Amino acid sequence: MAEDGKISRDDNPLFFNLRRSFIEGTTVGLAEELKVSFMSEMFEAEFPEHDILTNQKKLADLRHPLEWFPATRALQRTVHLHIGPTNSGKTYHALQRLEAAETGIYAGPLRLLAHEVYTRMNAKGKACALITGEERRIPENLNKVMNSCTVEMVPLNAQVDVAVIDEIQMMADQVRGWAWTQAFLGVQAKEVHVCGEVRTKDIITDLCAAMGDKLVVHEYKRLSPLKTMSYSLNGDLRNLRKGDAVILFSRVEIHAMKRKIEKATQKRCAVVYGSLPPETRAQQAALFNDPDNDYDFLAASDAIGMGLNLSIKRVIFETTSKHDGTKHRLMAPYEIKQIAGRAGRFKTAQDAISQGKAGENGVDPLGVDVVKRPVSSEGLVTTLEKFDLPIVRRGMKTEVPPIKTAGVFPPADILLRFASYFPPKTPFSYIVLRLHSMAALAPQFHICDLKDQIRISDIIQDLEISHMDRITMMSAPISLRDSGTKDVIYELAKCIAEQRNAALLDLKCFKFELLDQDIHHHPQGSKGYLKEAEAFHRWITLYLWLSYRFAGVFVSQALAFHVKGLIEKKIDECLAEVDWDDAARRKLNYLRQKSIRESLMEENHELTEDQIKNDKIRETLSAAGEAGTTAPSPDDGQETRIEEDEEGNDIMKEALEGNYIHGEQRDVQKEALDDSELERDIRRTDDDTMDEEEEPHDSYDSPASDGNIPVTPEETTANETAEIDAQEADLRAAHITSTSDEEIVTTKTSTQESRPKTVANASNARSCTSGDAPEPKVVEDETKRQASGSQG
Repeated sequence: MAEDGKISRDDNPLFFNLRRSFIEGTTVGLAEELKVSFMSEMFEAEFPEHDILTNQKKLADLRHPLEWFPATRALQRTVHLHIGPTNSGKTYHALQRLEAAETGIYAGPLRLLAHEVYTRMNAKGKACALITGEERRIPENLNKVMNSCTVEMVPLNAQVDVAVIDEIQMMADQVRGWAWTQAFLGVQAKEVHVCGEVRTKDIITDLCAAMGDKLVVHEYKRLSPLKTMSYSLNGDLRNLRKGDAVILFSRVEIHAMKRKIEKATQKRCAVVYGSLPPETRAQQAALFNDPDNDYDFLAASDAIGMGLNLSIKRVIFETTSKHDGTKHRLMAPYEIKQIAGRAGRFKTAQDAISQGKAGENGVDPLGVDVVKRPVSSEGLVTTLEKFDLPIVRRGMKTEVPPIKTAGVFPPADILLRFASYFPPKTPFSYIVLRLHSMAALAPQFHICDLKDQIRISDIIQDLEISHMDRITMMSAPISLRDSGTKDVIYELAKCIAEQRNAALLDLKCFKFELLDQDIHHHPQGSKGYLKEAEAFHRWITLYLWLSYRFAGVFVSQALAFHVKGLIEKKIDECLAEVDWDDAARRKLNYLRQKSIRESLMEENHELTEDQIKNDKIRETLSAAGEAGTTAPSPDDGQETRIEEDEEGNDIMKEALEGNYIHGEQRDVQKEALDDSELERDIRRTDDDTMDEEEEPHDSYDSPASDGNIPVTPEETTANETAEIDAQEADLRAAHITSTSDEEIVTTKTSTQESRPKTVANASNARSCTSGDAPEPKVVEDETKRQASGSQG
């Protein structure tokens, strides 16, 4: 009835909430929604007083997050928006300004990026501190604020000259977007440099108009060409070349692919994925980047989309679908472009550090990125199977829609006041969900989702700890997917509740025996050891994170760092020889192909077989592929030109009809009696099979990297590891306008030229509400200057 419009959201909100929860979170989400709905009904029946509900609604009014930062609103900031594709030099130009400043902040999405900037700055003789959720490195000669930090750790109470906020498009993220919004709205800097994709231009323009900040837009073009190849590898790993990176989306697939590549090529293959410790990822990247060893190939997840400079010559998508936490789906165009953009980046972090040290003898301050590239630095993109190539080609051509909303989440002080209107024993998870559901938002904002935070709150509900401590624990950098993690969280929270010393070696839930165990003596071999070692590393990281927040409780910080280093060495041992059977990977690929077929059917309005044969429909499908596809010969490695305008259509048609199957999947389909039996078989094979990697970018390094809930709006916040599910933020389409006569100065930068900013006057508009005022003017300056750089 709801589909026919007979029941509206206003008529039956419970039905719509239950329906949405089931779609987004299956039966788990449905159970959560039923629990919250029941508790809401009981609370309103028990406390019908009008004043309580009125006060709750007032606190749940989140329409004006700009007003959460009054000290920042008192400043007249200049915002420099650096936009362009990957490898266009946008971050390089922002960092140039940071290095020239007396005081400043760099805020990145990952610990890896924060560490890289920290290393570069100190290598240049510029004292810089590293501030992340679980690590602090403060140089002895640091006497001014110069921090490189993860975005959640931006010190909002410190006034600085320059702030650089990287990957600003992440403000649209449904889970972690609040951190970018908070940093952008709240950082007290005279100059704020934000770097990101072109699709952020509209939302940043609107927010600057509302805040009364002057905006200068710098547009960049890619420094090296990026080309989508006209042929795939036809499933033959012998067609790999030195410098190739194969992209997959689960650790099972990555390790299986590593084994297959090494067997087919007789060369070594490095691996990078989100659940690896950042230090191990950096070490694997260094092996791949080193031209003097035999690590010619890389098997990686979308963790390479941010945080690592890799010498990738060609990006090869093993599949074009991934698991988003609920179901398999086609990759979005912006996800394809983000990963594909890593091809052709020949500048590495080690080069930067070496050149940074040389800079002490007179090299340009941030010349660390001005490195002579090889003669040919063209980046190439293709797929392992020809079935996926039309989808990648279409994704690379598709214009990504602009970001329309930025994520927000109520800071801790609002949560605390909101909780004061509930009885003492009310489950804190219900209080948070209640605030989440009651939140009133402006059209240009969306409230970020709650994932593991609610489950963590339920785990520690029976402990006698303060609401503030509960908020801190909910923000902890941990995923609940690992076996034993619930016990670890409860034991650590119990130490906080009892206010007793939690010496690391006294904790019963930590598996210290792993440190002495040979990786081959694990019941499941090195594969099982690796899984437990990665979980143990996350527990140690959690201990370190808490040690900076409860220093009197978690007293073994130095020992924890030592243990962390020991387990990282064990993980490195496993990666050198882990042998993963690829049976689960092949079965998972079959499910993925099925999901691609279903997605294409849905996109094309559930085409029937007769409709697919229609010429007009075939013409529509051909947009996904192009003429002139070349397929490499597996025999001699030479490229043979074939005409594929018809073949591309045939592949898409076969996908929709359900006839096309990847070469290695044909045997799997023959073995399966039906899809449901195959799916059950996959789930029995290994829990890791469905352990989809980080959902677009670093689930373990960044999303909860320093905390999932803002602690206070004008103080240093905390966050360390969560999953980035970069969904399109289309919740609300309205833009804010301002009564300001502000001018926006736009400069464009390409490989050969750039146009510098011009000075523009701006009014000090502070309005947070929308209106009918004219849009700010855009002024372009035609002056040209030479551009250089490689990091973007």
